[in-house]
Amino acid sequence: MPLNLFRVLGDFSHLASIGILLHKMVQLNSCSGISFKSQALYLLVYITRYLDLFSTSSIYNLVFKILFIGSQGYIIYLMTNAYKPTNDPNVDTFRVQYLLGGAAVLAVVFPYEYSAREILWAFSIWLESVAILPQLFMLQRTGEAETITTHYIFALGLYRALYIPNWIYRYVTEATHKVDYIAVVAGVVQTVLYSDFFWIYYTKVMKGKKFKLPV
Repeated sequence: MPLNLFRVLGDFSHLASIGILLHKMVQLNSCSGISFKSQALYLLVYITRYLDLFSTSSIYNLVFKILFIGSQGYIIYLMTNAYKPTNDPNVDTFRVQYLLGGAAVLAVVFPYEYSAREILWAFSIWLESVAILPQLFMLQRTGEAETITTHYIFALGLYRALYIPNWIYRYVTEATHKVDYIAVVAGVVQTVLYSDFFWIYYTKVMKGKKFKLPV
């Protein structure tokens, strides 16, 4: 399948978000302000989605899958080892069992076909759509965030937002006009969850101010 500009920009925005996060952690020797629960959910997303890692025929896809799994695994390693003292579980209190349970139910009830790989793929899509919630919940609790942390969240949200025109482009250009309803619905939900953050990011961070939620 030929790549299109929206897909490429989305993938590189996704990769940039991980790079920004790793840069923040290594530069500051800290994972303060980062939700471990969100990061663990993203690792689970990649593991359950990329079961075809070594059977993919696309070098582009293979490289990105390895980068996503490897870098996310490294983030988890840093947060549970070198930077563990800077991780505050008292503010990372979102109950992720509801996200895991909801994603599992949707994956089992609405898969494209009843096979282990398809159900796990659907699970990863639904879970990714809400994996940012623990991080956004942390922002809500603290009321503010370091600028570099907001850059990470913005790049991560931009990645999913760019996939919306990607799906439109594929629908228009591909002969089958097939719609991936699971990915589209989950992607729209994910983008909506970022909407308030995007607005505050634009009105605060883009204008050189500190990211701070309105009281």
